[in-house]
Amino acid sequence: MEIHRIDSFLNYLSKIRQRTMRVVQCIPAEKLEWTYREGKFTLGDQVRHIASIERYMFAETVSGRPSRYSGCGRELADGYEQVMQFAERLHRETVELLSALSDADLQRKCNTPDGASIAVWKWLRAMLEHEIHHRGQIYTYLRIAGCEIPPLFSVETIQEFDDGR
Repeated sequence: MEIHRIDSFLNYLSKIRQRTMRVVQCIPAEKLEWTYREGKFTLGDQVRHIASIERYMFAETVSGRPSRYSGCGRELADGYEQVMQFAERLHRETVELLSALSDADLQRKCNTPDGASIAVWKWLRAMLEHEIHHRGQIYTYLRIAGCEIPPLFSVETIQEFDDGR
């Protein structure tokens, strides 16, 4: 998928985030800091990671600044409501920053945290792939923990894909 227009990308990002938040909202408050094994991300870490890396790494680098990502621990947001508010706030900030990009900006290069030069549109595509990867981990964690999870593709999500053609 090549990204040519920032408005269509932002629309797609919104749909990706809606599907992510649909499963995130299935995390029981008492399972927020649960992990399947000591030393691995908790469910809360997964949510904080998606939010903070999107905002502080991807949005910063496409804006021409260095990454400010510093982790995903409980010091960023602790407790169910705080984590959900943190995720929503950082996503709004990301969308605001990305909304300032022009279609032409998508073709320019940005520098990744390890110094690689990449087209902005390709880096934004990587951002989506990163979120989808961690959404899959949240689905897996919830299933291991015995929690109910929504189907990835329901009537509603299929309708999100249907553009009327």
